[in-house]
Amino acid sequence: MAWVALPLTVLSLFIWVVLTFFRGAFWQLHAFDDDISKPRVPAEWPRVTAIVPARDEAETIARALTSVLKQDYPGELRVLVVDDHSDDETGRLARAAAERAGVAGRIEILRAAELAPGWTGKMWALQQGIEKVGGKAGKYLWFSDADIEHAPDTLRRLVGRAETHGLDLLSLMVLLQAKSLPEKLLIPAFLYFFLKLYPPQWVADQKSKTAGAAGGCILMKREALERMGGLAAIRAEVIDDCAKARAVKQSGGVIWLGLTRKSVSLRAYSTFGEIRDLIARTAFTQLGYSTLALTGTLLAMTLTYIVPVFFTFSGQPVVWRLSLAAWVLMTFTYLSTVRFYGMSPLWAPFLPFAAAFYSYATWLSAVRYWLGKGGQWKGRAQAPARLRAGRSSG
Repeated sequence: MAWVALPLTVLSLFIWVVLTFFRGAFWQLHAFDDDISKPRVPAEWPRVTAIVPARDEAETIARALTSVLKQDYPGELRVLVVDDHSDDETGRLARAAAERAGVAGRIEILRAAELAPGWTGKMWALQQGIEKVGGKAGKYLWFSDADIEHAPDTLRRLVGRAETHGLDLLSLMVLLQAKSLPEKLLIPAFLYFFLKLYPPQWVADQKSKTAGAAGGCILMKREALERMGGLAAIRAEVIDDCAKARAVKQSGGVIWLGLTRKSVSLRAYSTFGEIRDLIARTAFTQLGYSTLALTGTLLAMTLTYIVPVFFTFSGQPVVWRLSLAAWVLMTFTYLSTVRFYGMSPLWAPFLPFAAAFYSYATWLSAVRYWLGKGGQWKGRAQAPARLRAGRSSG
């Protein structure tokens, strides 16, 4: 092992130097934390239409919808809930929430049509909403998930930033729950890996091709949507949020990605299996359904996260010192994410264990895709292999 250990540890340390200093400072969360930024006040507050797609969201729809309806937005806000063939009481609970909020006149609940061929479920629901509001949508469309409870000033801050900086699409990664043991070990890592893939600094840079968004909370100019060819241009995308951001940026639009702790996800993940399925739903999609990319990713994850831990316990002084240095850099960059979640810094060294779990879930994502069960979400396989026949399989 001696002749293998040294080059592996050197390469692993090199990777962490690059990630720490040359990856868009993705780990410095304060730079794009919307909660600590100064609110912008535009000359006028344009009309906004919020579209909330909901499928079997009886547990969360009331709180989520109430938070949208009670926004302290100075301009006109209309809300459309698209009930995507729910088998529970989502539609009735949405109406009841609007009545309790005393704003039933500002909300409409639409029953979505049957899923059209070639469309993923959420994209089809959003399309139904866009078609319903038509030209009355206003300047902005606010896409909000039915399991997110927004702070009262969320929309005001989004529109203020968009108007002040001329943004075509901006999104906020809301605070995911991190209460149970599986959540504490894996959910902050979810944010960390997402930001590593889509460094917000690069997302906002017009010269960079990097384009990412957080689908739970997206504000989008209606003109930008039309310029990119509408949702029909990306109708088959499983990772719809990043697809929107990419299409807007490629069509000349300006995008931005930020974080907030004030708006929170109401969805809890009490078991490792639930988080595994969350990751597996889109992991292989992220890799373009490529076996070659999958192999490379698993090898890269091992080299980046597992090798430093394994060789820290080596008997060779040079090897364990280099490995420990890599693990320290890893822990240091993860620390700000752990603190963002209000957790003890003692969780930071456990990032390698989360990485091993994510690697397993990514492999499982590929297996499910090969079996025609890709993109499983609430009873739908949104990325079965037969729909992706034209894509590269590596």
